[in-house]
Amino acid sequence: MVTRDIVCFSHLRWDFVYQRPNHLMVRAAAGRRVFYVEEPRVPEPGDVEAGTAPHLAMRVVAGVHVVTPVLPGAADAGTTAAALSALLDELCAREAIDRPILWYYTPMAVPWTRHIRASARVYDCMDFLAGFRGAPAGLLALEEELLHNADVVFTGGARLHERMADRHGRAYCFPSSVDAAHFRSAREAIAEPAGVAGLGRPRIGYAGVIDERLDLGLVAGVAAARPDWEIVLVGPLAKITPDELPAAPNIHATGIVDYAELPAYLGSWDIGWMPFAHNEATRYISPTKTPEYLAAGLRVVSTSIRDVVEPYGTRGLVEIADDVASTISAVERLLAEDRAAHLVRVDAFLATMSWDRTWLGMQAILTETQRRDRPVTTPDDSLVRRMERRETVRRATGRAATAGAGETA
Repeated sequence: MVTRDIVCFSHLRWDFVYQRPNHLMVRAAAGRRVFYVEEPRVPEPGDVEAGTAPHLAMRVVAGVHVVTPVLPGAADAGTTAAALSALLDELCAREAIDRPILWYYTPMAVPWTRHIRASARVYDCMDFLAGFRGAPAGLLALEEELLHNADVVFTGGARLHERMADRHGRAYCFPSSVDAAHFRSAREAIAEPAGVAGLGRPRIGYAGVIDERLDLGLVAGVAAARPDWEIVLVGPLAKITPDELPAAPNIHATGIVDYAELPAYLGSWDIGWMPFAHNEATRYISPTKTPEYLAAGLRVVSTSIRDVVEPYGTRGLVEIADDVASTISAVERLLAEDRAAHLVRVDAFLATMSWDRTWLGMQAILTETQRRDRPVTTPDDSLVRRMERRETVRRATGRAATAGAGETA
């Protein structure tokens, strides 16, 4: 079976918060070409590109071809779709991309990708985008079209899988995973980042996008009730303004930090916090930061997000608290907890998780999907194990990843 290129369409900039698309596409690029197509960029007036014709900007990052369509000048939806369609055709012709796997993170790419002859269409649904503030008109209708045409659907959590299971016959749950080795370095002695140097303790930290999904009232309430606690918010603002952030002497917003720096920040905290609101934007979330906090050795408090309650809350790995009083009580309990016993439980749970295994499981399903002579049922675990063994050999010898004849999607 021919190893097909992946052309991935995402609503997220590659250099935004390093998350699911980055982890998976980097791993995919170890064995095939991957083109990660971001949402188009419209140059600002006065920008050197403002007077140019529509074109593609491309760079290679960690083996992934990151492609940014540049569309000078405002245009209506139809004109934009036509321009993007032409640019995609140009990319396929220039790079000799033949019958690729089309991998969607956003249904908004459907109008300008319908015409591409693909070997498979994948919808990796990592969020309920229609619930986000400022969601584009027509998103749900385009999602229906994508579901109709997709060969396989992956979901980023159990709640999302519930939403998709009755709508597509080949929907598979691949919850948020973790690069445990990267975050486990936070347990070691690391120099304190400048953004938190000199702060008192205890430190309660959040790392991630700061947007309408956070319960900023809860953050303000805890800060006011415990002025002796330092609350650190690490990450970019999105869809909210700086004025919407609660202001207090013990609330510290650092802004975005590089993925490589995150372990140092997490290692400087005492508690990892996920103060998510309960709204449409959080209805289906499965926060990647849950296993990242745990791998870093943090005790964790979260509001009652369903994909956190199960499995993390029910297994005693995360404390669940939704209001100021219960959050303060949970933090106080965790500060007094035996950290060594906590890490034993955490490491036993995390031993079953990795982005490597997630990608290999997805690749096994793609392989079965492209063998059109038999239906997809569930991931073939024996195939995943064979892929894992071959990946271990590849890393040890430096050879290109292969999955053997007939085993590569």
